[in-house]
Amino acid sequence: MKSFMSRAAMAGVLMGVSVLASAATPAPKGAEVFIVSPEDGATVSQTFTVKFGVKDVSLAPAGDVTKNSGHHHLLIDVDKLPAAGAPIPNDANHMHFGKAQTQADVKLAPGKHTLQLELGDSGHMPFDPPIVSKKITVNVE
Repeated sequence: MKSFMSRAAMAGVLMGVSVLASAATPAPKGAEVFIVSPEDGATVSQTFTVKFGVKDVSLAPAGDVTKNSGHHHLLIDVDKLPAAGAPIPNDANHMHFGKAQTQADVKLAPGKHTLQLELGDSGHMPFDPPIVSKKITVNVE
């Protein structure tokens, strides 16, 4: 019985930790992210620089738990935002900038592409509500 109670207590602790770990970080009031450049509708070369901006939130590297801070993720040709409660994916369509970068060189194939920023918390999780930029379109030559 004592062993069962110990196991039950441990299971309760682990469940509580997992719930806390998946809880979304509240978005700082008034926080915004935006794409400084290129402008919406711009024609760019296959390799171009995207400059990121923030308002009412600070940038911090991934893993830094400073309150009211996060780091950029560039969403490329993404129609639907990453799911709440799950980390922002790390793939060709979701570029991570976990060193708190404020710009990046991006290489894309010729054609029309959409770009959007999403700010992630210290663990690459979306804020609640998500802090996202307006989606822009670029024409890659």
